[in-house]
Amino acid sequence: MPSFIPIAALFIFPMLMAFAGASDLLTMRITNKLVLLVAIGFFPVALVAGLPLETIGVHVATALVVLAVTIGFFALGWIGGGDAKLIAATTLWFGLTGLLPYLLYASLLGGALTLVLLAVRSRPLPLLLKQVTWIDRLHDTKTGVPYGIALAAAAILLYPGSIVFQRLVG
Repeated sequence: MPSFIPIAALFIFPMLMAFAGASDLLTMRITNKLVLLVAIGFFPVALVAGLPLETIGVHVATALVVLAVTIGFFALGWIGGGDAKLIAATTLWFGLTGLLPYLLYASLLGGALTLVLLAVRSRPLPLLLKQVTWIDRLHDTKTGVPYGIALAAAAILLYPGSIVFQRLVG
């Protein structure tokens, strides 16, 4: 295999996650196409990394359980649908061993993001910033929290410790 393939594979996941966070920030949406890219992108990268099929199976099973739970959270109105699907797709990359650290980081970063947004929203938005559509939407107290930012940041922070990353660089 050419040496550039594992190097290129290293960047697929963080690029997709950065795009997911930026998309949620700017549009308050995480598209199904992007979530599918995150999920489908795992499989060729896992094969390039040389993950055993049993390990890939555990990652898939973990992601399916997480998807069932997060869809339940969505049905209860606790999280957005894009967030629910993104959490599950991201879980493919971390598997069972990386699930709890990912959820912990995402929770802490999401809590911090929420507190910052609450503080910013408690102040009037300068007129110049009010003219920027995504900033005005983000400042609106009726708008939710673009939690995809926290999900993406947590994933990018933890990715270097993941089995996929370690196998690609090792």
